[in-house]
Amino acid sequence: MCLAIPGKIKRIELQYDGRVRMAKVLFGGITKEASLEMLPDADVGDYVLVHVGVAISKVNEEEAQKTFKYLAEIGELGDLEDVDEYLPKTK
Repeated sequence: MCLAIPGKIKRIELQYDGRVRMAKVLFGGITKEASLEMLPDADVGDYVLVHVGVAISKVNEEEAQKTFKYLAEIGELGDLEDVDEYLPKTK
């Protein structure tokens, strides 16, 4: 099964001689690069779903938190660390 994982855009830069918009995306405690070519309106601070290194859609923070909670419940977070900041706060 292939999953798209939500992450928060921390920085955007142009790469490959300024032809490709790439983002540094925070997934819990891990930052990875993702192409923003499918999301030209994505900006720093947005949450995006990333599949195989490509941001495929924007999501709101609430949806990102729900997805992280679900992935934690089923044990599919793999090597992502420090996802607590994305999970809903319990009282």
